[in-house]
Amino acid sequence: MPKVKTKSGAKKRFKLSGTGKIRRKHAYKSHILTKKTTKQKRNLTLMGEVDKADIVNVKKMLWL
Repeated sequence: MPKVKTKSGAKKRFKLSGTGKIRRKHAYKSHILTKKTTKQKRNLTLMGEVDKADIVNVKKMLWL
């Protein structure tokens, strides 16, 4: 039986924090940045946490 592979898209998008929480980047930071305020762009740069409702699916993709 072969090993189960991690989803490579999830591997690139999510990171595990030291306390075991799953971290993610914010959306809406790639293009059409001229109409967004500096404060909004700065806050989108920060890492966020995966929502409680999505944790099970993300863990399945990462095989945690």
